[in-house]
Amino acid sequence: MGLSIRASFFRSVTLAAGAALVMNSVLILPTAQAQTTARTPTQHGPESVADLAAGLLDAVVNISTSQNVKNDDQAPMPQVPEGSPFQDFFDEFFKGQGGEGGNRQRTVNSLGSGFVIDPTGFIVTNNHVIEGADDIEVNFADGTKLKAKLIGTDTKTDLALLKVEPKRPLTAVPFGDSRQMRIGDWVMAIGNPFGLGGTVTVGIISARGRNINAGPYDNFIQTDAAINKGNSGGPLFNMRGEVIGINTAIISPSGGSIGIGFSVPTELAQNVINQLREFGETHRGWLGVRIQPVTDEIAESLKMETPKGALIAGIIKGGPVDGGTIRTGDVIIKFDGRDVVEMRDLPRAVAESPVGKAVDVVIIRDGKEMTVKVTLGRLEDGENLAGAEADQTPQTQEGTDQAEPPAADLPASDIVLGMKLAVLDAQSRKTYGISEDVEGVVIAEVQPQSAAAERRIAAGDVIVEIGQEAMKTPEDVSARVEELKADGRRNALLMIANKTGELRFVTVRME
Repeated sequence: MGLSIRASFFRSVTLAAGAALVMNSVLILPTAQAQTTARTPTQHGPESVADLAAGLLDAVVNISTSQNVKNDDQAPMPQVPEGSPFQDFFDEFFKGQGGEGGNRQRTVNSLGSGFVIDPTGFIVTNNHVIEGADDIEVNFADGTKLKAKLIGTDTKTDLALLKVEPKRPLTAVPFGDSRQMRIGDWVMAIGNPFGLGGTVTVGIISARGRNINAGPYDNFIQTDAAINKGNSGGPLFNMRGEVIGINTAIISPSGGSIGIGFSVPTELAQNVINQLREFGETHRGWLGVRIQPVTDEIAESLKMETPKGALIAGIIKGGPVDGGTIRTGDVIIKFDGRDVVEMRDLPRAVAESPVGKAVDVVIIRDGKEMTVKVTLGRLEDGENLAGAEADQTPQTQEGTDQAEPPAADLPASDIVLGMKLAVLDAQSRKTYGISEDVEGVVIAEVQPQSAAAERRIAAGDVIVEIGQEAMKTPEDVSARVEELKADGRRNALLMIANKTGELRFVTVRME
């Protein structure tokens, strides 16, 4: 049976079928003296968290939202006889839905959790808890209810900041440093599962740095502390009463806890919350590059000992590095003192950096390691710039997704790596709808089941570089491939442009 990753409120995304669950796991701790055979009693958890919970429950709140949505169902409302004992039931059920055949409105209510971070009334929760809400109400442990104002949201980390106006200072909880937490440390979650009110659960940190494909900056803490629907937005505490995570998602086949929950770590969340509080929106750093992973084949082609870092596949025009500080084909392996082990490490490191900061970036270029200085732009401005660039990209004429023109329409070369190549001239640009700013050698045909076909290279793509050398003619391609073979390379690293100029790197077998 397939499983799903569900936000503990109502959001869900599919997890690949066949994922295994570890049931009834047992934690066995070694004795202090490895050479002795006698086993000493192990601690199964803290003796009690009652004192800790008592001081934190008042800071955790229930968040109730309502949203008016249009009812597209135009069927007439049921009619009941006058004086029917069901009259009151139908009047209440269909209250606010309008008359028969009209534009009916209905109210959708939902529940989540949150926590107070400032006695003046600032409250943190998940974005998906309050997304689209017309009305937000915060319910406190003492029964007090206050209307909340939305200060700001961040969809990329699924966080939101609310503000209420209390008559007296509220109980607040501090942020802790999630980077200090280790796998196996005890944690406590407080929230409102299934709308039941303040509920305390205890568990351990099961894993760190989890990527569940929920957003571009995934770095979740995984915990086995019970988290269920309605826990979304609630805090995950360390044993000092500090918030080290915001509970956001669970893996579950049914929506209930099976001991796999995920929290946004404070190392990521705290900076976002501070920005929402100060600006009402995020101000993230921006490098202005398009990246892709460094695979084993790409690492071998670039003469790297191990695959690591982020490969620069494109530069955004007008961005911070458009002047040539960083180039297409560079591999970033360190950013502002932080190692970039995987591609996804770079966006998170850049986003957490202040706008306008000058940072050192360590890159590999032409097989050599070097350091360049870059001043960061603002991601939110960059997204608008990238969108404008996409809007200005020439559009190919209607019908280009039909079968490609036969290779005979263009003068083609001999077959190289399963590809027939042609000069990129006015005729080939017109034939394939290739943008004027794309330079290289056009691919006229790709043989089925060839090395190039395996990498999804298609007719109409353009070879811009091979092995970090620019290609101008089909003869350049043939010569460069032979050079790489003579150098003992097993794969050729190709920079490929599509017809609109978007770049990507692929490795093609030469054996």
